[in-house]
Amino acid sequence: MSQVKLLNVDIDNLSMTELLEKLNRGTVFTPNVDHLVKLQADREFFEAYQDADFRTCDSKILYYIAKLLGCPVKEKVSGSDLFPAFCEYHKRSEDISIFLLGAREGVAAEAQRRINARIGRAIVTAVNSPSFGFERSEEECEQIIDLVNQSGATVLAVGVGAPKQEKFIHKYKHRFKHVKIFMAVGATIDFEAGNVLRAPKWVSETGLEWLYRLLSEPRRLWRRYLVEGPSFFWLTFLQMCNLYRDPFKEKGSEASTATRITA
Repeated sequence: MSQVKLLNVDIDNLSMTELLEKLNRGTVFTPNVDHLVKLQADREFFEAYQDADFRTCDSKILYYIAKLLGCPVKEKVSGSDLFPAFCEYHKRSEDISIFLLGAREGVAAEAQRRINARIGRAIVTAVNSPSFGFERSEEECEQIIDLVNQSGATVLAVGVGAPKQEKFIHKYKHRFKHVKIFMAVGATIDFEAGNVLRAPKWVSETGLEWLYRLLSEPRRLWRRYLVEGPSFFWLTFLQMCNLYRDPFKEKGSEASTATRITA
């Protein structure tokens, strides 16, 4: 499986079809611009990313940047596209059952109802909407682990936002008895419930989904896109000039390679 290096993340160069065929077990994270910025300063998030089995390109901007760097990725495979494709791919796979963790009270249940109606069977077997800040409560995390284990779900889709979802999966994945596949899916549960509308496909394909989301939720997303986002372009410019340094490498180590594809 080939990989493309963007800043300090190795992105798997997989198409959607290839990923679905390979995804029998393991952890899936979907890096985007926001993730790559956070990964420059958050060691715990970085370590969670290093432990993931699949990391796919969740941004048309990353897709274009990789092409500019001379190491193009095959396809944008976002969490919000992967999850419904995964459900459709496994609509007749009785050994696949999904637990949805995330979204506000009632939203995950509506997503469950809609997904199961679309797929034609109870592929989503259980849901839970954790409290805000649940990750700081060991008691609530233990309750979530018990609920997932009791459900018998073989897939855990966590949609509580980055970096919470990735850190939660990394910290607790060894505690889930039946789960073989872990997915960090961001706002996907809201999309599936119809609670939040996705950008039109043409907007997403032209790399403007960030603008659509900013205009839809300016108070929540202005900092992500208008303050943190621009630093990504500076960092990729440094990478292009072979001047980018991985912040988590030992001091004095060699500068990260500007572009790299490994077999």
